[in-house]
Amino acid sequence: MKIVADNKIPYLKGVLEPFANVEYYPGNEITATIVKDADALIIRTRTKCNANLLEGSNIKFIATATIGFDHIDIDYCKQKGIEWANAPGCNSVSVMQYIASALVNLSVEYNFEFSEKTIGIIGVGNVGTKVASLASLLGMKVLLNDPPRERREGKEKFVSLSEIQEKADIICFHVPLNKSGKDKTQHLFDDNFLKKIKKGTIIINSSRGEVVSSKVLKNALKENKIKAAILDVWENEPHIDSELLNLVELGTPHIAGYSADGKAMGAAMSVQALNRFFKLGLNNWFPENIPLPPNKNIEINCQGLTSKEVISKAILSTYNIKKDDLMLRNSVKSFEHQRNDYPLRREFNAFKISLINDDKNNKKLLNQLGFN
Repeated sequence: MKIVADNKIPYLKGVLEPFANVEYYPGNEITATIVKDADALIIRTRTKCNANLLEGSNIKFIATATIGFDHIDIDYCKQKGIEWANAPGCNSVSVMQYIASALVNLSVEYNFEFSEKTIGIIGVGNVGTKVASLASLLGMKVLLNDPPRERREGKEKFVSLSEIQEKADIICFHVPLNKSGKDKTQHLFDDNFLKKIKKGTIIINSSRGEVVSSKVLKNALKENKIKAAILDVWENEPHIDSELLNLVELGTPHIAGYSADGKAMGAAMSVQALNRFFKLGLNNWFPENIPLPPNKNIEINCQGLTSKEVISKAILSTYNIKKDDLMLRNSVKSFEHQRNDYPLRREFNAFKISLINDDKNNKKLLNQLGFN
């Protein structure tokens, strides 16, 4: 058996070699010639699995180590009998950590208390659910919009898009990219969306770049129709709009879900999916020895600090979005390199917090966020 794999999926090398000939390539360099005699692919978003790549190949199974699967032509795969699997939720905690850092930085920059703000979350799947929990723990009012879930579960938990547009101070997009249909999300943020939100709204997109119209967002920022925007995802990646980058509050190179924990989970879910299809005997495989962060023990003296300041210190001690923002601004042309060689980032549960002089029950809240 031959397997072709993206060479930037960590922890993978050596795992499948006892069962197959495994060839590793950069994701955007995997070609029809390379996959022609392969039985399976393990990929990320940069490999477009469509007729151009797959026609005439021996591919039977595709595993993508990502939540999203809009890079897989599922209609073509169905037509050709090619099975596929994504990794739903693999990096949802990582994205939640990213949003936590973004919210902390926004609260400092614009001098607000979390309890003063309403956040509207559009898309309440694995990621959106965790972001909602985070926002609630921080004391924000949370509005949820998810039409597919509302149709299945009823209206009780959810609000209309118009209510979010009317009431939310911060709007977060956590939706898949749907290019058509009643749940279309491509250019969900467009001129019509912009007209309905209140002035001073902050936009955060960490889902897919095409969910937000770059042109509309750029004009909104130039004309002060919104207060700020934070983008992790962009139209036309990796060739992103430098003018838009200069206008946003924070911009990063599609790395919100790039914690070591999220990558390990994505790799594990891909291997396990491949195992189920080919029956390899790797049922419970999971990467060993994920590197520990250098500052895994965090000590915070709470004396004189508000709860918000304590929580903010803890979050930023694990990850500060500003470092990734600065890196991208300094070298926008190395967008893809920054993704492929992203430095170690661990999620909250890899850290142990020691609180000194804590008289505000911050320990409980930090535990709920995932810290030890």
